[in-house]
Amino acid sequence: MISVTLAHELKNAGLDWQPALHDFFALPDRLMDDKVFVISDLLVNIEQLQGTQIVSFQGAPEWALDYLVTSDVVWIPTETQMRQRLESALLASGSLDIDMITTIAGVRLDFTYSGQKLSFEARDAQEAYARALLFLLRNDPRDC
Repeated sequence: MISVTLAHELKNAGLDWQPALHDFFALPDRLMDDKVFVISDLLVNIEQLQGTQIVSFQGAPEWALDYLVTSDVVWIPTETQMRQRLESALLASGSLDIDMITTIAGVRLDFTYSGQKLSFEARDAQEAYARALLFLLRNDPRDC
């Protein structure tokens, strides 16, 4: 999973989000910056019952946040979601030439975009896709 900071950069650069089941998000500036939430249709907890670990299923929990405006949250896209966005942008530019190469430091993502060869080095594939998307959003947001 990419960091909330990198996800925030993607949001600020214009990455749009249509919330869907199983998407991850964070709530910045609400004293919950270190928490990651997931959209789910059923709440499940891991608890202890008389010294035995159990999975408990709950209905709609009531807590201080009754609802959130999606523009107030930061979507944390998955590797698959970022790769799909990148592939769509590359197809729109007329090329789908992507290489993910393992390096000593992590990975390197190479591709050609609008005739320009680009490389993004990162610790893992998720971060490489995020950095590539961030570049495209900042330079040609129409395609993302």
